[in-house]
Amino acid sequence: MNSLITAKTDIHVPVLIVGGGGAGLTCSMLLSQLGIETLLVSALPATSSLPKAHVLNQRTMEILDDVGVAEAIYAKSTPAENMKAMGWYAGFAGPDPDLGRLIAKLETWGCGYTNLNWLQASPCRSANLPQIRLEPIMKARADQLNPGKVRFHHQLTRLEQDSDGVTAWITNHDTGDEYSVRACYVLGCDGGRTIPRLVGISHEGLGVIAQTATAHVSADLSKLAQDPDVLIRWIWCPAIGEMAVLVPMGPDHWGPDSEEWVFHVTYRGEGPKDLTDEQIEKNMRIALGIPDLPMTVHKVTRWALEGVLASKFRAGRVFLVGDAAHRHPPTGGLGLTSAIQDAHNLCWKLSLVLRGEAGESLLDTYDAERRPVDARNIQRSMENSMAHMEAGAAFGLNPGASAEENWKQFRRILSDKPEDAAHRSAALRAIRQLSMEANELNVEYGYRYHSAAVISDGSSLTEPTDDIRVYQPSTYPGSPLPHAWLDDEAGQRMAMKDLVKPGRFLLIAGEEGQSWCAAVSKLIAENDLLIDAVRIGHIDGDVFDPRLAWAQFRGISKKGAVLVRPDRVVCWRHAEASPDPIAALRDALGSVLGRSFYRTTKTPEFAPAK
Repeated sequence: MNSLITAKTDIHVPVLIVGGGGAGLTCSMLLSQLGIETLLVSALPATSSLPKAHVLNQRTMEILDDVGVAEAIYAKSTPAENMKAMGWYAGFAGPDPDLGRLIAKLETWGCGYTNLNWLQASPCRSANLPQIRLEPIMKARADQLNPGKVRFHHQLTRLEQDSDGVTAWITNHDTGDEYSVRACYVLGCDGGRTIPRLVGISHEGLGVIAQTATAHVSADLSKLAQDPDVLIRWIWCPAIGEMAVLVPMGPDHWGPDSEEWVFHVTYRGEGPKDLTDEQIEKNMRIALGIPDLPMTVHKVTRWALEGVLASKFRAGRVFLVGDAAHRHPPTGGLGLTSAIQDAHNLCWKLSLVLRGEAGESLLDTYDAERRPVDARNIQRSMENSMAHMEAGAAFGLNPGASAEENWKQFRRILSDKPEDAAHRSAALRAIRQLSMEANELNVEYGYRYHSAAVISDGSSLTEPTDDIRVYQPSTYPGSPLPHAWLDDEAGQRMAMKDLVKPGRFLLIAGEEGQSWCAAVSKLIAENDLLIDAVRIGHIDGDVFDPRLAWAQFRGISKKGAVLVRPDRVVCWRHAEASPDPIAALRDALGSVLGRSFYRTTKTPEFAPAK
């Protein structure tokens, strides 16, 4: 055991994870998979009791596939055919024949994984599963990988850092006992409730847009809801003069047959904070035109549409992950997905530092890489929310007007009178503008990391056709590894992502890149590096590119090579052959890992490399 851990400590562990939501459970699974012992504690008695976030984008599903839960998530998720679109409706139900009328429909999240851009981006389709059902799947897997070390109703009350580690005090609320934990590092995944304050990290508010009330209900809406391909229903509500949102939550059926639903309505001004649950339910029934429909209200919550970003993601040996580091409006589904991708970025770095395979400086790249990406995701989430409000205004909704006055304004959208043409055009344009919310593939994949763990090759970047919607795969250093379907010699098909093994680098050479692969073998023999090598070509190589999908985006010649990190981010590339491939790779890996390759002994287990 590390000599830095004191004998008085009750529990010694390399990494203490605080928080048992999506971020904490992902960290637990990833680190267990990498062979790093962890303890996870959550102050909450169980996983989420609220549906909360539900959209899981493709890159997030790749990560969840890595840790072995994607199949279980897809089995419970909204089927692809029920999450092809978002729809905008003139009310929901009621005596007027126009109530419930479809105004417009837009494709969402790859149109059920049929859009070619989504098929090109990833072997995994997007999923939709509310946290109330997602987190139990993740917790079961975390328990399986780390038995007895995932503890709910155990609350961190204080912590102290020193140069060698962190000591934390935990209260077991089931017994009332307190115990101490000594760790090399602490991951704050508690949604920001405790850890940021204890380590002195502040948050920067990027703006409160509005206040929202949410009701999670069970009701049979199968005879009222239309369009089984629509996942999210945006409903123009003349009775309250606001836009509302209705989303199916399963659990056993989806589309109009869903047993549970979530209803959101955003209020301007002071919002719903002074409204009782009964008043919010009444407003919901008025808005939807279902005053007498049998319904069970499970929970009513009130929350702010806001963007919040931590001033930094690291304080000494403590790191913030997920909602502890950033909070988003839900529009666009970028909150939970950002949290899971934070974990993916950080955990391989922790594992290599703890094993002495990388220098401590590698951990500084977590903030440098994730904070700008998360800031952009917050901005996009806020822009999505603002766009919905602008759409409501374009429809002519006025919360201060009567239902009759709102209907009169709305019917101008349905009118064929010349004097209403501009109004109708503006309303439909506002909806088209909203296509960016569920069609932001370049936000999900088109980011590029800039840090000491990424080495520029001096090439210029191609400007994207559309910075939000059009993802153009690339091996430009700092980019996610492009997707391609590959074949081995036996004709067995595999996804490019699966060539990158947990915790290991991958060198991908062109079909004539034998010298690069030989250099990897030499470096492994000298330094016991965690790196694999493969040649990919259409006709020659170790693995084959039957559709030339990799050839389109690899950015190297048949004699060049790219180096991919364990989080499937390209960190270096060399377009052609090198006169000294061993030196080139040694320099690249040394720069990324922040270490020298000339040591003869490893540092002690779980102690950072000096």
